Amino acid sequence: MQLVEDTAQKQAAAPARPGIGARIKRCKPVERLVDETGQGQGGSLKRSMGLAQLTMISIGATLGTGIFVVLGEAVPVAGPAVVLAFVIAGVTALFSALAYAELAGMIPASGSAYSYTYATMGELVAWVCGWCLMLTYGVSVAAVAVGWGEYINQLLYLVTGVSLPDALTQPPGADGGIINVPAAVVVVLAMVALLVGIRESAWLNGVMVVIKLGVLAMFVVIAMTAVQDGNFAPFMPLGMAGVSAAGATLFFSYIGFDAASTAGEEAKNPQRDLPRAIMLSMIIVTALYCLVAFAAVGAVPWTIFENTEATLAQILTDVTGTPIWSVVFAIGAVVAIASVVLVVLYGQTRILFAMSRDGLIPKIFSKVDANGTPRWNTVILTVFIAVLAALVPLGHLADATSIGTLFAFALVNVAVVVLRRTRPELKRDFRVPFSPITPVLGVLSCAYLMLSMGVATWVTFGVWLLAGLAIYFGYSMRTSRLEAEAVKAPVEREL
Repeated sequence: MQLVEDTAQKQAAAPARPGIGARIKRCKPVERLVDETGQGQGGSLKRSMGLAQLTMISIGATLGTGIFVVLGEAVPVAGPAVVLAFVIAGVTALFSALAYAELAGMIPASGSAYSYTYATMGELVAWVCGWCLMLTYGVSVAAVAVGWGEYINQLLYLVTGVSLPDALTQPPGADGGIINVPAAVVVVLAMVALLVGIRESAWLNGVMVVIKLGVLAMFVVIAMTAVQDGNFAPFMPLGMAGVSAAGATLFFSYIGFDAASTAGEEAKNPQRDLPRAIMLSMIIVTALYCLVAFAAVGAVPWTIFENTEATLAQILTDVTGTPIWSVVFAIGAVVAIASVVLVVLYGQTRILFAMSRDGLIPKIFSKVDANGTPRWNTVILTVFIAVLAALVPLGHLADATSIGTLFAFALVNVAVVVLRRTRPELKRDFRVPFSPITPVLGVLSCAYLMLSMGVATWVTFGVWLLAGLAIYFGYSMRTSRLEAEAVKAPVEREL
């Protein structure tokens, strides 16, 4: 009887378990995020990347399908003022890039925006942010892989006059497709590179970035020889509304800098180098985008872009009168898009690594091998994305990656303001200028572009969020490391 009374007294004295409201708002301290960097299940990630490699990762993830594909869609909307549209899109992306630079220097964690929101707005918001990044990275890798397959087919036709059959280059139900083999192949090749090691993968990405920078520079030099003043008149044929619409389309050509922040736990000096890499890559990419756009619309009348026939490769053929430069350019496009697949796949594995370490997804995703590589994470993710790219028509799901990215970017801007207020004493190697005005502008610009998207995109995004919330409340909230520690602490106090 006395034992029962003592037990009852201990239970009464033990602190009550926090309610759901408190549990979903719990934050992971910045100091703990920093202390845990690199730590995985059974091993650690290796710090092997300097400023050059980090900058190349950011450029590698950014400079790809945007300039090779989206330009042809934006010119008919903005006319020659597409150059201005690139500037507007770049400035809009810059707001979020500044926020990323400040937080990446303070919290050099693989989770990127997920980790930043975990430190500032709580576990539920962090989960939603990470869930959005899963959509953004996973589906975008699949979509980019599909684009790579199209360029491979184009290159094959330019060289041999023969194309791969639709049955092997389209998913089921699309133009007689059965399986998109090239799309699956490039994802698997990226996996092989990542499994070899991050140092080797970073070196390979650096080589590919140099090649695509060289190919785009070649385009600018050749196209500049055909630039005519008359092709820029009228400069804004569809008014400022057309320029704004084109800017919204082109915004997604800039968002690769998020991938650099996922390398925080493998950077030699992340506090110094991550902010520099993000800002340096933004400057290089913006300057190159504007140069390519200026040369393209200056070399040919903007109206011929209407049917998207005036691709950059076609412009080179028209200017030089020979297809040899188109072949060279197509090779560069294949390399460029392959580097995007490699780097974005890398970024996705590191975000899953961070979420797994926090207990929100299974531990296998944070298991690290002797080479410092999350092997099972990489293999599982590759299989999923390869199947997605090969067999699933992406449709509105691909459009939803954009809205997911904007949502995550808005949260990062909010995180800067919150952390400035809650932890003003923390060292900041880089500070967002004119805060909180700049982060607020970042949130507003992201919200504006989100609201400009169609109903179907919002519905897809809403379904994805509901699925994520179901997983969080059904699984992740119970398996969270912070939850396990909260349950364990009262028991230890009793003992």
